[in-house]
Amino acid sequence: MMNYLWIPMLIALSKELAANAQSTGVPLLLPSETHFYPKVPRCPAPDPNLNFRPVIGILSHPGDGASGRLNNATNASYIAASYVKFVESAGARVIPLIYNEPSEILHEKLDLVNGVIFTGGWAKSGLYFEVVESIFKNVLKKNDAGDHFPLLAICLGFELLTMVVSKDNNILEGFSAADQASTLQFVNNVNINGTVFQRFPPVLLKKLSTECLVMQNHRYGISPEKFQKTERLCSFFKILTTSADEDDKVYVSTVQAHKYPVTAVQWHPEKNAFEWGLSGIPHSEEAVQVTQHVANFFVRRGFDEVYIFDILKNRCPKL
Repeated sequence: MMNYLWIPMLIALSKELAANAQSTGVPLLLPSETHFYPKVPRCPAPDPNLNFRPVIGILSHPGDGASGRLNNATNASYIAASYVKFVESAGARVIPLIYNEPSEILHEKLDLVNGVIFTGGWAKSGLYFEVVESIFKNVLKKNDAGDHFPLLAICLGFELLTMVVSKDNNILEGFSAADQASTLQFVNNVNINGTVFQRFPPVLLKKLSTECLVMQNHRYGISPEKFQKTERLCSFFKILTTSADEDDKVYVSTVQAHKYPVTAVQWHPEKNAFEWGLSGIPHSEEAVQVTQHVANFFVRRGFDEVYIFDILKNRCPKL
């Protein structure tokens, strides 16, 4: 019975408060209507450009990604899901650039995206090489015309850009870096402003050099010595980091173009957070942070492209 005594007391109190409010002319207010709970300002209407862009184009690779078990057609191609998740984790969307679709369609797609990724893989010749070279030249042309258009080349993408820029299809050297977690060693006095490492926290930057936070999975690369002796390479790129393979042979692992928003990495930033198929992939908290920082950097550059395009569009509505 005692549990119900508070009900009539509450009713009586409510009547008394209502009577006092009527006599004084002061209305009863909800807590959110008093100064104790200030109103939260409404969020502005969403910007459609930020909700639907940037869009990143990812070039597909020959095959089905499963040694023909899924599709053994000669014209099959695929994009590993980890690359898509990598881009989406930083707030962008993806358009697949099918390497063997008609060139006019491929170039129409390039006009719809705000950046491009070349993925890992094995194809270094034939149509795939020609398409990579064509897209790369298109990226440079866009940037030369004032359209900030970033490119991220990963593993095989690094190797292909090395071949394209040097104009030497035999420039790559052999390395033993398959399924291997490794460090990144920054070159002496390197300036990381404007590079993929710019927004890395200092603690994480230091750990990149002391802990195995990046995943290597390649058998080809280029040594710093050969890179520096190749005029076309060192005039286009600057070396940011090097790494060592299982035999302690040192190779170039990260480069950044001097004049263009082009970054190439001979490691796999997308794998740490989104792949578990190989034993060498690091999954520590710091390793996952590396994935996120690289994704954020690249997509941020895509946002820059959107912003610049919108400025030009306002000045020239025909765009």
